[in-house]
Amino acid sequence: MPGTFGLVAIDFPTAFLRSRCFCRIVSIWQYNSRMSSWSQVTNRFTIPQSRTARIMTNAIIWALWLWLYWPLAAYLRVIFSREDFRTNQIILIGIVVLVISRARKEGWHFPFTRLPQVAPLPLALAMGGSIAYLLAERFLDVHTLAASLFGLATYGLLGLWLSPRRWRQGLLAALLLIGTLPFGDHLQTFVGYPMRIGTAVLVRNGLHLFGIHTVGVDTILVFENGVSHIDVPCSGVKSLWTGMLFLLAATWVEERPLTLRWFVTAVIFAGLLFIANLLRVAILVVVGEVLNLPLFAQMLHIPLGVLGFIAACAAAVKMLRAISSEPLAIRNEPFTIHNSLFSIQYSFPLFLISSIALMALAYTPRPQTGLTQAAQAWPFPAEMAITPLPLKPDEVDWLTRDGADSAERQQFAWRGYSGSMILITSRTWRAHHRPERCFEVYGLTLDDSRTHLVTPQIPVRFVELSDGDGRYQHSATYWFQSATQITDDYGTRIWADLAPQRDRWVLVSILFDDTVNPNDPDIQDLYLALQQTITDGLTANR
Repeated sequence: MPGTFGLVAIDFPTAFLRSRCFCRIVSIWQYNSRMSSWSQVTNRFTIPQSRTARIMTNAIIWALWLWLYWPLAAYLRVIFSREDFRTNQIILIGIVVLVISRARKEGWHFPFTRLPQVAPLPLALAMGGSIAYLLAERFLDVHTLAASLFGLATYGLLGLWLSPRRWRQGLLAALLLIGTLPFGDHLQTFVGYPMRIGTAVLVRNGLHLFGIHTVGVDTILVFENGVSHIDVPCSGVKSLWTGMLFLLAATWVEERPLTLRWFVTAVIFAGLLFIANLLRVAILVVVGEVLNLPLFAQMLHIPLGVLGFIAACAAAVKMLRAISSEPLAIRNEPFTIHNSLFSIQYSFPLFLISSIALMALAYTPRPQTGLTQAAQAWPFPAEMAITPLPLKPDEVDWLTRDGADSAERQQFAWRGYSGSMILITSRTWRAHHRPERCFEVYGLTLDDSRTHLVTPQIPVRFVELSDGDGRYQHSATYWFQSATQITDDYGTRIWADLAPQRDRWVLVSILFDDTVNPNDPDIQDLYLALQQTITDGLTANR
């Protein structure tokens, strides 16, 4: 028996060392040792809790944020200072006044003395928007898209300081501010062309139902372009942009949440705007083309656009008021990761600082690859006197940035008429533009811009200009031309780049020294001669 007891006494420590209980105790001790070491490391890099330190930390975060998005400063300065964006500026001022008024009424102020808290939705919006911004700047270089991402990401970053309820309440105001960017121009460019084609086809088919077969799609497009004023925000494709701003503002005033029913309302509202525009074009074509009353059609254009827009907005408000005002429940609560020796509360600002700094360092704009070829040797007719005019350095920089293959400016004389013209050759629409903007930059006022048919297959854009005092007047003409196609529509030029094999296109922009009549036979011959010159030059270099 003693021997047995001795054996047990000797074997018990060995058995205990091999037991699961002892292994568990050792594991817990090792974990606590590691956490103690990790705590010593993190404590060196956490943010001090003093008021001054918190303010300085917030200042560093926002300074890095502005550094990341600083490349957009020049674009935003142009948008909110140039006269041709006056509508956007007026809308912006109105929204800012409304936001400030509501903030003062509710006694809201930014919590400068509080560190940012981890909130999943705002954090995802801030980081995801910034990554999308870097990709857009690198591969697309569409300034309005980048500015929109800046607005969304900034509001996401702001949500790290706000309560979830306050952040949700301010979302509509943020969307309204972002909406003041010139989306109307982009809609006119990218959506306008297919929308006009679809509208013209529907109007033509509707006229066929009433036995009117003399009006084709091309006739409708040319006529509608001739009587329409594309800068009127309540008619045409721009009504979509203005309408969406109205819907967001009405949603904010009515305090309705962004639910699935709201998005259905937005889709129906967009459909109503399209129908209003369709009816407007149909009435204009019937009055101007079928009844041969073009002047009366031009007088009807704006009233029809306004009435249709008001009717669609009234229907949208009625649908909005049918939506419940109960806010959408979104869990967006700050959270803290706890253990005995570590809290994420004071390390999260370091994560923000390092992430924003890394993204700012990773910013890479789209490479400049323009003017890669020598100036095209165009076979101008012998009757035309040509004198080269060198491009200015800033014009060369602009063309280089936007990817033109070649560009040249010429002074010309033709049968008693004189002026200058610029020919920009490129395989990308980025190097082309609407020349009206360039004329305005040089101090000329746009008096009229309309489609002129040299022949049924050769549409050009005829522009009437004057100086600020109206003492001097000029005429201008431009079009876009490839080896097989001619158009005066910038949207058509852009959509042509969707083809698998891109063609070379030339922007032909002519500024006459005086006013001209586009129906003058000599001017018609000038258009035809230049059109043939471009066709021969492009065909020879295909």
